[in-house]
Amino acid sequence: MDSTFLTRPVAKINLGLNIVSKRSDGYHNLETVFYPLPICDVLELSTMHPDFPSSYHCDLKVTGVDIEGDEQRNLVVRAYNKVSERYSLPRLHAHLFKSIPTQAGMGGGSSDCAFMIRALNEWLQLQMSEEEMISMAASLGADCPFFITCKPSYAEGIGEQLHPIELNLGGWDILVVKPDIPVSTKEAFALITPHQPSRNCADIVMQPVETWRNLLVNDFESSIFPQHPRLAEIKQQLYDTGAVYAAMSGSGSSLFGLFHRGAIPTDFTHQFKDCYTAAIAL
Repeated sequence: MDSTFLTRPVAKINLGLNIVSKRSDGYHNLETVFYPLPICDVLELSTMHPDFPSSYHCDLKVTGVDIEGDEQRNLVVRAYNKVSERYSLPRLHAHLFKSIPTQAGMGGGSSDCAFMIRALNEWLQLQMSEEEMISMAASLGADCPFFITCKPSYAEGIGEQLHPIELNLGGWDILVVKPDIPVSTKEAFALITPHQPSRNCADIVMQPVETWRNLLVNDFESSIFPQHPRLAEIKQQLYDTGAVYAAMSGSGSSLFGLFHRGAIPTDFTHQFKDCYTAAIAL
């Protein structure tokens, strides 16, 4: 085993998100398509010297994008603790450099969690099956299982029931815009009225992207945009600058636009000033 291990947790976007019913446990059933996005955090693991003065089995340091909360309650540490319930693990230093925006609907925390499970499995040669890792990830968060496979997937339930789909957006450019607007997921769910969509998002995404604009819907936009009009403005700006399809990801507050290759305006950082922006060739 090498003394250090490096992995790069990725982000995701939601292609369509429909809240279809409220469950007896208080959660909501949804339908969505998860698509991985190469905006990455960096997670570096190293073995802790036996004499290192720490009471933690997994000593986490987070740098980069600021995140709230105690580092030792971070999903990276919780993933380590979950794996340690079944396997003997060495004491570790973990350095998480955050680049994925937080409170963005891009799954950064869930990805960090899942990639920690994947990293421990590969680095320490635990020989966990994909199914075992997915089960562990599901116990830590509804979005976490997707990041074990990182394959385009149709998701049901609370997001944990995954069905891989043959969707490839290669050849498209994507522009992600994240304003400094916090969105309460709890509030977003409280304001939404569950309903069955007229068409399933998994079927819509198999059509040409040019047909998505009036068909592929994120239900959270109807509850969040009235509370935060700037998000609706950014979505319209994306269309005005040439996006073929634009939407909010998850419960926000990031929005994304799909553009034909080379069509993202070169001055997009100026157009969306005071926002996090990322332009990526898929």
